[in-house]
Amino acid sequence: MKIVFIASEGVPFVKSGGLADVVGSLPKALRRLGADVSVILPKHSLIPEEYSGRMRFVCSFCVKVGWRNQYCGVFELLLDGLRFYFIDNEYYFKRDKIYGYGGNYDEAERYSYFSRAALEALEHLQLAPDLIHTHDWHTGAVPYLLKTEYQGKEYYKRIRTVFTIHNLQYQGIFPKDALDDLLGGRWGDFTADGIEFYGNVNYMKAGLNYADRITTVSPTYALEIQTPYFGEQLDGLLRRKAPLLSGIVNGIDDAVYNPAADCKIIANYDRSSAGLKQVNKWHMQERFRLPVLDDVPVIAMISRLTEQKGLDLILRVLDDILAKDVQMIVLGAGDCGYEEALSAAQERHPGKLRACIGFDEDLARQIYAGADLFLMPSRFEPCGLGQLIAMRYGAVPIVRETGGLNDTVQSYNEATGEGNGFRFANYNAHDMLAEVERAVRIYEDKEAWRSIVKEAMSRDSSWGRSASQYMGLYRELVGMHETSPYAEQVTPRTSQ
Repeated sequence: MKIVFIASEGVPFVKSGGLADVVGSLPKALRRLGADVSVILPKHSLIPEEYSGRMRFVCSFCVKVGWRNQYCGVFELLLDGLRFYFIDNEYYFKRDKIYGYGGNYDEAERYSYFSRAALEALEHLQLAPDLIHTHDWHTGAVPYLLKTEYQGKEYYKRIRTVFTIHNLQYQGIFPKDALDDLLGGRWGDFTADGIEFYGNVNYMKAGLNYADRITTVSPTYALEIQTPYFGEQLDGLLRRKAPLLSGIVNGIDDAVYNPAADCKIIANYDRSSAGLKQVNKWHMQERFRLPVLDDVPVIAMISRLTEQKGLDLILRVLDDILAKDVQMIVLGAGDCGYEEALSAAQERHPGKLRACIGFDEDLARQIYAGADLFLMPSRFEPCGLGQLIAMRYGAVPIVRETGGLNDTVQSYNEATGEGNGFRFANYNAHDMLAEVERAVRIYEDKEAWRSIVKEAMSRDSSWGRSASQYMGLYRELVGMHETSPYAEQVTPRTSQ
């Protein structure tokens, strides 16, 4: 099977969030299952020289964007057995950040261009895919253009599309002029069943309405987005599309996130030698100038500092948490109000809290390796990678029961001794505090704690199972009848 991924970002080239991790990891897992996978990305100027310097120019052509004819160069890089193609246009992609540059309409033009350029590149490169897998609003125009324009051409008419929602909150909503000015002006598509959204053009909606199948990144989130609270005004559409909608949990690259081999941490360990995790804890306490104490649990949070991630809950009861016999380390950046509040809390609790504003991947690995607990109380969380990485490193997660957090963390049962973390249901600061207090209390029972850590580290969060589920979906879609061992798990999810 020939599959082409089209996305706005991907590891290791450029990353703003979990989308890039998926685009960097899932194709490798699919390749191990026998698929022929290529990836098309923008040639962002932020791509490090170690990769951009190795790219090979392949071809160039012009792309029509409304009334404009724009240059498109295509570069190729072979990495880890995969072919990556990069769409080159410095006017659109020579920027100091991936998104949010030059105003809202500029964003619409950039990703309208990219979507059409990626489709045109398929023929120029003679990739002849069976299926295109697109991701989030930035590539929502791909299924739309393919279905309304390109499938009238012989080369494109057999190609099927999958569209994945990574975060429904970001939809790519632009003035209706974008339909004519950027996408080609088919005003018959400016309807509720097309791409119209309260008088505007919605690129996420274009992906949902014109893709052959829709996926999102966890089974729980697939159900949640069909409700008004989580549906971001698209819940009605998603309920109608429920027979085409599947939830498949993301994985992580377990070769990259592997405490037994990670060169970024101080002491390597696995679930049979988890006691060596303590060495990483001592180093982390020393690095952050916290008292080096064996029996005091360290609670970590590595996150964007936004309301979605539960920062309002944390700040409401932060002083109560730090009144316990704990230490806490927060790594992340985001809303300046949350950054300032955490910095002020650090001043109030100098021996207990360290707030590191910003992000550093090596430091994040060291915090995962040194922390006892990992706090992730999200308001909503389509999948979440932090809790998966934390469990891999033996940092026991405390999460809210939403989205992928609900699907991946099993709350510890004191009666049976089963569970790999702690969960609370209501989006309520005191419910979260109660679960933090329970985790700290159980931490004192060393035998129980070793059991929880071992259970967390034993969870298979690799891409193997999820990739098999995607392969089952792909085969069903393109009419290949080989069965996947996990095919029954990609049955479309409907609301209960």
